[in-house]
Amino acid sequence: MEMHITTPFGRRSMSLALMRNQIKATAIRQGKTVDKWRVFRDVCEARPLLNISDRALAVLNALLSFYPEKELSEDTGLVVFPSNNQLTVRAHGITGTTLRRHLAALVEAGLILRKDSPNGKRFARKDGAGAVEDAYGFNLAPLLARSEELADLAQQIAAERKHLRQTKERLTICRRDVRKLISAAIEEGAAGDWQMIETHYLSLISTLPRTATVRDIAPIAEEMEMLRQEIINLLETQMISEKSVANDVQNERHIQNSNTESQIESEPSDHSTPTAKPNQQTEQTIKPLQQPTQAYPLATVLQACPQIANYGPSGRIASWRELMTASVVVRTMLGVTASAYQDACDTMGAENTATIMACLLEKAEHINSAGGYLRNLTTRARRGQFSLGPMLMAQIRGRDSETRKAS
Repeated sequence: MEMHITTPFGRRSMSLALMRNQIKATAIRQGKTVDKWRVFRDVCEARPLLNISDRALAVLNALLSFYPEKELSEDTGLVVFPSNNQLTVRAHGITGTTLRRHLAALVEAGLILRKDSPNGKRFARKDGAGAVEDAYGFNLAPLLARSEELADLAQQIAAERKHLRQTKERLTICRRDVRKLISAAIEEGAAGDWQMIETHYLSLISTLPRTATVRDIAPIAEEMEMLRQEIINLLETQMISEKSVANDVQNERHIQNSNTESQIESEPSDHSTPTAKPNQQTEQTIKPLQQPTQAYPLATVLQACPQIANYGPSGRIASWRELMTASVVVRTMLGVTASAYQDACDTMGAENTATIMACLLEKAEHINSAGGYLRNLTTRARRGQFSLGPMLMAQIRGRDSETRKAS
């Protein structure tokens, strides 16, 4: 397009921004065409970035309706010249003052240009055959020139809207989880300062503005997820501890019952019974009780795996309960599922599983899948092919070797 700079008619002033918009409108490659309604949809989508109102969009829609072709093209001319009365009708009856204000907003946004006649009137001059030779009115060339830019802006807004929707959904689900977990913990009498946790939850909710953006919601959603994980870790630790205690009680009863049955079988009966022959097998045989593996001293575990102390309740570990609490945090951090961790506790005991997690933390950078590693150890332990002692001692020797090299 040949560059042609025009100035506004009457009292409207000229500006460098208006000149830049006119120059930008001339940057149209030869033969370029674009669907006028597709461009209009992109403008509607990108409206927040273009700083125009929905009423201005109604005016732009009216202007496009006066363009006879579906495709915007330089070959068919890009100037429309409706009167204010015609525009008012097609723009849903807005007043003349409102119409002029929104036309000015479209010009300022660089979506249309004015091509004013010497007397400011809008009209077209035609040749003898009725074809338009020249026209004065509103030039739609910026829509054709900026079609790719407007499409990019529309995609940007759509992506931001999708991100906002996903962030809101994530926060909504997290809020529901936290609210119901707190209620369940309080109703069932779980140990913990649930009043303080609920206060923290309510403080997060109170910071949400009525009309929130992604920038408002994202940090709140992240902190809410951290609160949810903290609650889950706390409840998981209690469940593991309770299950460990229940298993110990059950094993103790099993041992007592087995000992009682053995004593009864070995005691002589007051009534005379036929003596069994040497080669006669008794109908009942007592299977030997497999004793659970005893946990190593806590001091030994902390000597071999000092990093686990960083995940203790107060940045240190002073008891097996605190070690188990820290191991649940480490489990989540290393990506070990709750089912794999529980299976290990059922097989090897909660204390030994916590010790294994401390060892895995020490060499986490050398393990591709901590969850798969733990499941493998659990399977081997169930077959009687794994002992924690060599693993722990190897960790101690490795630390001693590093200490000697450093000195």
